[in-house]
Amino acid sequence: MNKEQIQEQITTGQAALGVEFGSTRIKAVLVASDSSVIAVGSHNWENKLENGVWTYSLEDVWSGLQSAYKNLTEVVADEYDVQVTKLSSFGIAAMMHGYLVFDKNDKSLVPFRTWRNAITGEAASELTKLFDFNIPQRWSIAHLYQAILNQETHVKEISFLTTLAGYVHWQLTGEKVIGIGDASGIFPIDEETHDYNQSMMDKFNSYKSVQQYLWQLRDILPTIKLAGEEAGRLTEAGAKLLDPSGNLQSGAVAAAPEGDAGTGMVSTNSVKKRTANVSAGTSAFAMVVLEKELSQVNENIDMVTTPDGSPVAMVHINNSTSEINSWARVFTEFAAAIGATVTGGEIFSALFNSVLKSDPDAGGLLSYGYHSGENITGMDEGRPLFVRTPNAKFTLANLMRMHLYSAFGAMKIGLDVLAKEEVAMDSVVAQGGIFTTPVVAQKILAGVMDTPVTLMKNAGEGGPWGMAVLSQFVVSHKDGQSLADYLEDEVFQSQESTTIEPDPEDVAGFGKFMDQYKAGLSIEQEAIDKMPVETSKED
Repeated sequence: MNKEQIQEQITTGQAALGVEFGSTRIKAVLVASDSSVIAVGSHNWENKLENGVWTYSLEDVWSGLQSAYKNLTEVVADEYDVQVTKLSSFGIAAMMHGYLVFDKNDKSLVPFRTWRNAITGEAASELTKLFDFNIPQRWSIAHLYQAILNQETHVKEISFLTTLAGYVHWQLTGEKVIGIGDASGIFPIDEETHDYNQSMMDKFNSYKSVQQYLWQLRDILPTIKLAGEEAGRLTEAGAKLLDPSGNLQSGAVAAAPEGDAGTGMVSTNSVKKRTANVSAGTSAFAMVVLEKELSQVNENIDMVTTPDGSPVAMVHINNSTSEINSWARVFTEFAAAIGATVTGGEIFSALFNSVLKSDPDAGGLLSYGYHSGENITGMDEGRPLFVRTPNAKFTLANLMRMHLYSAFGAMKIGLDVLAKEEVAMDSVVAQGGIFTTPVVAQKILAGVMDTPVTLMKNAGEGGPWGMAVLSQFVVSHKDGQSLADYLEDEVFQSQESTTIEPDPEDVAGFGKFMDQYKAGLSIEQEAIDKMPVETSKED
């Protein structure tokens, strides 16, 4: 579209808004009716470890959302000389899982407990046995049951339990609903009914420790919506929450709130059976839409769904790119110390491109980028760790290859489970900031997975763009049109992409790295045991 056409789209309210709350950034994307990006706004934020719990304050949720949206509208004003006053549709996405609970007066009962916490081991293990279905520690039901096991007094007052995306959507629309993809990280989903699994819910409610409460589980969970179903509209109060300036009008159609896994599937066109995608950021996950059930329950594989309810096998790791970011900050400080002026993009480009001159096995260097616990490797807490032998090839190139390998190390353990299950993948599409520098991380991931990896031109926009597309699907899909067909026919028909085949040397080199990675886990555990972390305490 040319500038005049985009101006018309904005002023006549044809544009759609997608917002995603990531671990380190809240990002808002405005898209035109053809799903092309008009403008992007963002706000950086960080979780805090308070009283042993990873959390974000609800005040930061709203100030961050308003900041990201304001940033977006300022970009629109600068580039198109118009104001955003109305939207056709919108959608809210966020990190999946976690624990947000409210009483009958809609008052928050405890600080938001994020997916990053590894504090529900007892509950997750017991529920996995009860359901014969893997319940990871991140899941909302694990947090709820752990609170019950801990005899936390707030549990008796719970009237509503939801995720971060569900909470923000509720405040903007008044609707206590959830997209089925996000719901699948709250409680197991029945593939046939596209609802919470009733038999598992009955088992949970029959527990003596649960029966002491007046609520029933279904009554406190949000109502599930599928992709394409309207999930409310932006209210006047919601419009003012999003845009305190008062410029934004109410009435925009809302898509059901989704998790970052669901938006990742949409933004990589990976909702059909046998398609797969990898999203990498603070955390990372690989997802495959299944054509058949797995043969057995495995604690390293989460069973979730696409936004339209198809079963998905997910390998989720808590730690991926945080340690890369930490080292990039050190190199940025060094550049400043010697009087060099460089941007963050230049730093990352230089560091990543150095990898192309590294040894395939990273020169024998070993790293665990664990800023928090890692369930797949059995670590309850995180200690970023770099280990080398005196004769290891310690170069910048090997250092950065090591960090890229480590970013996918724990994921590989889960991917090996899917390989043994002979899960079919016709394609793998990657997205996330780690892939911004051309070729490098894409080439590494192809070696990690030993399969071709595709990167789409829109990879940098990711989840919030996918959420905007989900909102457009609500208002513009044809009767009977599936989400997969809508994406294929109307969104990705002319999408540019690049595919990299795995390099046999990378495959073999990563295999050697993984042998060290697995063998060295005892060193990481020792660091956790011997190096306690002081956490901040609430006033």
